[in-house]
Amino acid sequence: MTDPADLEVVLVDGYVDEPAHFGVPPYISTYPRYTAGALLDAGVPQSQVSYYTIDELRAERSHWRAVEESDLLIYLGGMTVPGSYVGGTPAEPDEVRKLAWTAGRTSLMGGPVKFGVGEQNEGATDTERRDLDFEFVAKGDVEAAAHDLVASGLEGFGDRMRDNSEIDRWASLGTFVVREHPNFPGYLICELETSRGCAYRCSFCTEPLYGDPAFRSAESVIEEVAGLYEAGVRHFRLGRQADILAFGGDGEAPNPDALRELYGGIREVAPDLGTLHLDNMNPVTIIDYPDRSREAISVIAEHNTPGDTAAFGLESADPAVQEQNNLLVTAEECLEAVRVVNEIGGWRPGETSNGTSAQSTDGDQAAPRLPKLLPGINLVHGLAGERPETYEHNKEFLQRVYDEGLLVRRVNIRQVMAFAGTEMAETGADVAIEHKKRFKGYKQEVRETIDRPMLQRLCPPGTRLPDVHLEYHQDGRTFGRQLGTYPLLVAVPGERPLGETVDIAVTDHGYRSVSGVPYPLDVNSASMGELTAIPGLGDKRAGRIVASRPHESVEAIDAGETDLGRFVRTG
Repeated sequence: MTDPADLEVVLVDGYVDEPAHFGVPPYISTYPRYTAGALLDAGVPQSQVSYYTIDELRAERSHWRAVEESDLLIYLGGMTVPGSYVGGTPAEPDEVRKLAWTAGRTSLMGGPVKFGVGEQNEGATDTERRDLDFEFVAKGDVEAAAHDLVASGLEGFGDRMRDNSEIDRWASLGTFVVREHPNFPGYLICELETSRGCAYRCSFCTEPLYGDPAFRSAESVIEEVAGLYEAGVRHFRLGRQADILAFGGDGEAPNPDALRELYGGIREVAPDLGTLHLDNMNPVTIIDYPDRSREAISVIAEHNTPGDTAAFGLESADPAVQEQNNLLVTAEECLEAVRVVNEIGGWRPGETSNGTSAQSTDGDQAAPRLPKLLPGINLVHGLAGERPETYEHNKEFLQRVYDEGLLVRRVNIRQVMAFAGTEMAETGADVAIEHKKRFKGYKQEVRETIDRPMLQRLCPPGTRLPDVHLEYHQDGRTFGRQLGTYPLLVAVPGERPLGETVDIAVTDHGYRSVSGVPYPLDVNSASMGELTAIPGLGDKRAGRIVASRPHESVEAIDAGETDLGRFVRTG
């Protein structure tokens, strides 16, 4: 029997929760942290546990030697949301097979990959459960499998789900892994699990496969945050739950006091955190429990950081699709939930919660910030019962949201992935494949008629986006994002140093991204590209500004024509 103290273990992280174009930037999920903690709990020394992201293995061939020499390789992967990824791309099936072939001795695969994989990471896909040449596949929780496999001397394990008492231990023991992430410490957001499982049974969703809702205690989550904060983490996402409003309750009704304890406790143990965002909020909860939901949303908006998004699973505005797929809210009910979150959470820092003017932290009342909390809309295509009218129902719903003057942070339109164990496994991807051409044109229409004007409403020119991390160059521009849930992609003129963090003032809008200039922009040293990016400042005026430098004041060169003060300073 193999002694755990003698094992060399390699964790390879190929899991990305959301496409980064509309999702989370480089982050670390619960899977590697909990699995590392489980290994230590089973007796593996911390010094003998190594952690790599799949992107690190792609970039550095020498890391493969660690995989080859490992006694136990654990691949953590899978994807349940298709899309375009930037800054963290899920492993493709062929890459996962290569890991299995390279592993020196024993290999274990787990995470959402247990629900199934397709040939590629994309929507309109049938998936199936495959071992991808791994010796062991965790059909329960991978962290429990890792613990039990090591405890058995690498002989085997029984598929099981871990319990909250184990997570309390493993979350603490596995904190060290964050320091091995390539984006630690500055550009890394940690996902936190508050609960899992769901009281509802939508046809395509994998969350009910975890069972009925099971909540961690607020104290347990707060202690995990405290450990991560002490390790150097400053950015957090409450992302592993079907409905944040249900935290601390029965899985359906909100518990504002539990959320107050959770959020207040996180703020107490992490006083200088940079990001506190969430993911899912169920609109049916707002409809069924309006007063308690309003109180709960108010608690979240009081403690979170700006730009937060509550993803609403409308999935389809078509009544026929709603009925066939056990969807929870009608279009009218979802619209009411959008109104409520706008009313309670849609205020911007620098305003009071009722929208009246207040002094901002930097003394500048003129520059808007992102609202504290807005809804996001999830629409899924390829569901059972979908028809040509479905697309019209969805467009009509989105147009109503826009015409009412409401804000949504983003609209996520995707085609379904059919996972084994869900009702969609019977339908498969046939409907999505049949409608793929229609889907493509419809999606582009939504980008043009809803996404871009909504983004202009959300981020009017001059909106301040602090702490944008610059990630890559393309076409003479530098692109970056803030840390958070569904961060905006930001394009800045010129090729600035990558890894730099800058404050941005928004100048223009794409469908799902914005352009901006560093704020404050020094008018006496700004490039022509930066100056001409400012709305209303064309090539001729920018040229005159450059030719007549230096300038002693913004007022002297602006004369009230373009409100340059929102973007520039002198010196």
